[in-house]
Amino acid sequence: MSTHFDTTPIDQLIANTIRTLSLDAVEKAHSGHPGLPMGCADFAAVLWTKFMKYNPENPKWHNRDRFVLSAGHGSMLVYSVLHLIGIKEVTLDQLKNFRQWHSLTPGHPEAHETPGVEVTTGPLGQGTGNSVGLAMSQKFYGATFNVDGFPISEHKTYAIVSDGDLQEGISHEAAALAGHLALDNLIWFYDDNHVSIEGDTSISYSDDVPSRFKGYHWHVISIDGHDYKQIEAALKEANETKGRPTIIIGKTQIGKGSPKYQGTSRAHSDAFGPEEVAATKKNLGWPEDQSFVVPQRVYDFFAAWRKTQAENENQWNQLFDRYSSTHADKAQLFKDFLAKKLPANLKELLPKFSPEKAYATRNSGGEVMKAIFANVPNFLGGSADLAPSTKTMVKEYGSYQKTNYAGRNLHFGIREHGMGAIVAGMGYYGGLIPFGSTFFVFTDYMRPPIRISALSGLQGIYVMTHDSIFVGEDGPTHEPVEQLATIRAIPNCCVVRPGDANESSYAWLIALENKHKPTILLMTRQDLPTFDRTKTASVEGVLKGGYTLWESNAGTTPELILIGTGSELHLAYEAGQKIAAEGKSVRVVSLPSWDIFESQSQEYRDQILPPSVKKRLAVEAGITMGWERYIGDQGQFIGVNQFGASAPAKKLAEAYGLTVDHVYQTAKSLL
Repeated sequence: MSTHFDTTPIDQLIANTIRTLSLDAVEKAHSGHPGLPMGCADFAAVLWTKFMKYNPENPKWHNRDRFVLSAGHGSMLVYSVLHLIGIKEVTLDQLKNFRQWHSLTPGHPEAHETPGVEVTTGPLGQGTGNSVGLAMSQKFYGATFNVDGFPISEHKTYAIVSDGDLQEGISHEAAALAGHLALDNLIWFYDDNHVSIEGDTSISYSDDVPSRFKGYHWHVISIDGHDYKQIEAALKEANETKGRPTIIIGKTQIGKGSPKYQGTSRAHSDAFGPEEVAATKKNLGWPEDQSFVVPQRVYDFFAAWRKTQAENENQWNQLFDRYSSTHADKAQLFKDFLAKKLPANLKELLPKFSPEKAYATRNSGGEVMKAIFANVPNFLGGSADLAPSTKTMVKEYGSYQKTNYAGRNLHFGIREHGMGAIVAGMGYYGGLIPFGSTFFVFTDYMRPPIRISALSGLQGIYVMTHDSIFVGEDGPTHEPVEQLATIRAIPNCCVVRPGDANESSYAWLIALENKHKPTILLMTRQDLPTFDRTKTASVEGVLKGGYTLWESNAGTTPELILIGTGSELHLAYEAGQKIAAEGKSVRVVSLPSWDIFESQSQEYRDQILPPSVKKRLAVEAGITMGWERYIGDQGQFIGVNQFGASAPAKKLAEAYGLTVDHVYQTAKSLL
C-alpha cells in the first residue's frame, strides 16, 4: 500500500485523500453527503495545489483568494482541504467529530465557527450570491486602493456550484448581475453530475447551461471534471480571461470511486455502510481496515506548499510597506477599512431635524445617508431598482459599474434575493459596511440571506421603506402586515422602526455600530411629525431600544402606559396628551427596537415598563404577534391583524383604527 501512495501522482493522491476522509467522516457520523466531495475532489486538488493564493497561517490575509462551496451540503470537501493545507484548528480529530456537538465541522460550513470557511452555505444558491458579493468587493478595493506598481488588492473568488444551486432562482439573479458587471475575478466550477436526491436531474431539469451563461455574458468552458490536465487548463484559461466571469462546466460522477454508488442518487446524502466503504477504499488503493488515513506524502506536499504561500503574503507585506511610504493616506485608509473604523464624532456628524417640519423617515433617512457617505468611505450599497422611492442613492459618490468599480451606489436591479446574498458576500469580504434597500413587503424575497447573515454574525444594513399599510393606493400586495413580526423573530437580527426623523438618525447610528449582526431599518412612506425634544425625552433613548418619550407626572408610577413604534408613535403621544389633560397619569414609551431593549438590564426595562402597571396599550401597524410580552394579559393592542386594502392612507387609518381618537378612546376604556 505504501508503494501505491509513493507512486500515485500527487494531484490524484490528494483527491483520493479528500474522498476517503469525506467517506470516513460521513460513515462515522452516520449522516452527511459524501457524493459531492468525492465527485469534486479532483477539481479541489488542482485548484488548491496550483492556483489558490492562500496562507493558512493567516486565513484572514486580505489578498488571499476566496473559496466558496455554494453546495454546502458537501462540507467535508472544505473540511478535508482545510485540514490538509494546515489550518491548525481543523485537526484530524475535528474531522472525526463531523456533525457533532460543538465541533468545528458542522453539517454545513459556518463562517463564524470554522477558521478558513469564507461564507456560511447550505441553503442552495446562497453561495452563488455571496461569491458575487466577494468579487464585487475586490473590484471596489482594487479601484479604491490599487495604483501603478502597487496591486494591493488583486485576487480571485472561486466557487463550486451544483445542479441544485443553478436550479435555485437566486443563481439566475446573481449570475446575471455578475456578467453585467464584467466580474472577471469570479470563477465558478459547475459540478455537472446530473444527480439529485430524487434521481436523475432529467426528471425536472434540462437547462442548456452553456447557452444560459453565454447569455449572461460569462466565459464558458466545458471539461471532463475528473481529467487533471483539463481542469488545470480550464483554470488557467479562466484566470487569463478578461472582462467576463467564467463558469467551468465539469462533467463529474457523484460518489466518484465507489464501485456500487458512483453516479447514483444513493451517493448524494447517505453513509455508504462498512462494506461499500471498504470496497471504495480498495478501489482507490487505500487501506481497507483503516479510517482517516492521510498519506505522509500529502502532509509533506502541503508543508512545502505552506512555505510558498507564506512567502506570497510576506512579499505582499513588503509591497504594502513600500505603499505606506509612497501613498501614506491610502495605506491608512486601507487599514481603517479593515478595522471598520468609524469617525469618533459620528453622532455629531449626523443631521438633526427641526420639530417645525414633518418628514417621511425614508426622506430623513436619505438625509442621514448623505452624511454617512461623506464620512464613512467604506459604506456602500444600493437598492433593487427602487432608489428614487427608498431615497438611498447619493449621486455624488458615483454608480458602481464595470467602467467604475470605485462607485459606491450599487444597482442590483429587480433582484431582491440576489441583493440580500450579495450584500452578505460583501459583509463576509471584510472591511466594508454594505446596505441593500427595497420595500418592506419584499423582505419575504430576501429573508434567507438575512437569516444566514444573522446566523453568521455578519454586518449588513437593510433599508426597508414603505413599512406599513400606509403605502395606501398600491394595495395589500405592497402593504406589509406580518413581515414585522417575522423579521423580529430572527435571532441575532436587529430591527429598528424609528418614530420620527431624529429617531431615524439614531437608527442609522445603531446600524453602523452593529458589527456582528444585520440591521433592518424600517422607514415610512408618509410624513411623520418631528417631536420637539425640548418637550419630550432626548432621542438618545433610541440607543437603548426603548425609552420613556414623555410622561405627565415624572418620577411617579403611571396609571397607564401607551407604547408606540414608527408611524404610530405620534398617535400614542397625542392620545396620551389628551388623557393627561383629563387628570390621568400617563406614560408614552417609544419602543423602536425590541431586540436592543431586551438586551438592556432587567432594572432598566422595569424602569421603562414597571411590572406593577397592568394597564397598557400598544399601537403598531402590524399584527399582534409578539406584543404579549409588553402588554401582558390585561393590556390591549391596536394594529392590523388582516391584510391591507387599496385606498388613500387617511382612509386606511380610519378603517383600521390607527387614529389619535381611536387610541384615545381605547385607552380611556382601559382606565
